[in-house]
Amino acid sequence: MEADNAFHCCATCIHFRVEKTSGGVTYRCSRLTYETRPDYRFQCWTPTERVKRLMETRQQQNRRE
Repeated sequence: MEADNAFHCCATCIHFRVEKTSGGVTYRCSRLTYETRPDYRFQCWTPTERVKRLMETRQQQNRRE
């Protein structure tokens, strides 16, 4: 993926998990087992199918311009 990909963040990754507990909400990467935030970025990012489609649509629109 390109360095300034607008879609690249933990919240759009297949490994991103939201954990709700009595103490509040935490975000975790199920692959790395790290606590994370939705806007963080890691090199291991794997976009969800929905995000892949959005990226393809954006790429096609940019080609037309």
